[in-house]
Amino acid sequence: MRKTLKFFDKLEDSIRGALSKYPLLYAFIGGVGIVLFWRSVWLIADSISFFSDPYFSLIVSVLILLSTGLFVSFFIGDSILLSGIKGEKKMIEKTEVEIKKEGSVLSDLQTGATKEEAVLFDIQKELKGIRSLLEKLNR
Repeated sequence: MRKTLKFFDKLEDSIRGALSKYPLLYAFIGGVGIVLFWRSVWLIADSISFFSDPYFSLIVSVLILLSTGLFVSFFIGDSILLSGIKGEKKMIEKTEVEIKKEGSVLSDLQTGATKEEAVLFDIQKELKGIRSLLEKLNR
């Protein structure tokens, strides 16, 4: 079993490496794979008689999504949740000065900063977010 997993892991790495050079082809192949996966799930659910009841399907799907933690993450998204917890404004609510400030910070990172400095900046930003989250939770 371990050899089989290792084989497919290496196969995935090599295919991903080759396809990453051709992003449009990669997106097309990935899209076809996702559609075929969901089509097969749909057909299997249709072949099981009790899944044809929409209420039963809804209850089972919500239970699965809630128990795995995917319900909120999928339908709302992690970035929206984190920005709400951090108290960040929506782009439409930000002033022109705030948007320019964020843009200048990003351009400084892209032009003048080394990769290490950019990583440190990201870590500092995340730490600030975590600190503010902890402060809000402790109130």
